[in-house]
Amino acid sequence: MKSLDKKLRNIKSLDNKRSNFIIADAKDADMAGGIRGPGFIRKSNGELTNKPDNFSSYVNKMDEMTKSKLIDVMLMSMSSAEILIKNKLFIDSPVTPAVRLNDTTCTWGMIRHGEYDKHESRPFSTAQLEYAIKFVDLGLYSITFNKNIDRDVLMLDKYREFRNKAEKLGMRHFLEVFNSATLDLDIKEMGQYVNDCILKTLAGQFSKEKPLFLKIAYNGPSAMDELASYDPSSLIVGILGGSKGTTRDCFELINQAYKYGARVALFGRKINLSEHQISMVDTMRTLIDNNLDSLEGVKIYHDKLKKLNIKSDRNIKEDSEITEEALKL
Repeated sequence: MKSLDKKLRNIKSLDNKRSNFIIADAKDADMAGGIRGPGFIRKSNGELTNKPDNFSSYVNKMDEMTKSKLIDVMLMSMSSAEILIKNKLFIDSPVTPAVRLNDTTCTWGMIRHGEYDKHESRPFSTAQLEYAIKFVDLGLYSITFNKNIDRDVLMLDKYREFRNKAEKLGMRHFLEVFNSATLDLDIKEMGQYVNDCILKTLAGQFSKEKPLFLKIAYNGPSAMDELASYDPSSLIVGILGGSKGTTRDCFELINQAYKYGARVALFGRKINLSEHQISMVDTMRTLIDNNLDSLEGVKIYHDKLKKLNIKSDRNIKEDSEITEEALKL
């Protein structure tokens, strides 16, 4: 049994041991970011350059992270998954491979000169379930609500069609619900709006078609607490990482989210853009397992970088600042 399945079983039985916390490395940015999706090249001493990394390097990082066994899920594009699964990376591994099964237009914000994220999200899928199921049995499906009746109904109709097809093929899924980039709501209001949209979406689903867990933005303590406490035996809440931020932002996000009920962290840029990805995730694990303060985590991480002779992007004072608004509520 994969570590994900073991932990999900424990969480659903309300076993809230810290060792059950699930970490996913979200390396599916090539489906959203074009040439900059894999991140940027770092020199041997960790110094960041402005030259975009390439696809082969991106895949190698997935291979390395999976072999570290620090994560429970490796989320990939179909292109990456086909390579790594054919290389038998996940055989006898505790890590579960997963792929992004759709790519709503709001995820295209990294595309140069595109500005797609300034428009209400449209449902769209590149990956085909018939091919995906040959490699994985778990995928990410993404939706965004925009307070637009026609667009939101279309989004939900597409999601229903996906669930119908996925169930027939034996594809499990977890559900990502983005904050709308076009709504003029403050964080508290956005949290309330998204939570209500999620619950009304799930209420009409039969148990077999429901997502294993959620992937949502952290909209502050109140929003996380009310959603995570609504139905904890069946509704498992996970958080997405968002922008890179500071190292303190990363660790504070995990600590706050866990405190208010999240049991999964699905981080993309916070891992992929870090100075040393293995050290970052290892410190995330240490923080959760030992209930450490986020400031202590920053110190641990910087100590790891020093031992590896890796240059940090910020000095420890700057890296110890909390910069993300939702973490200051």
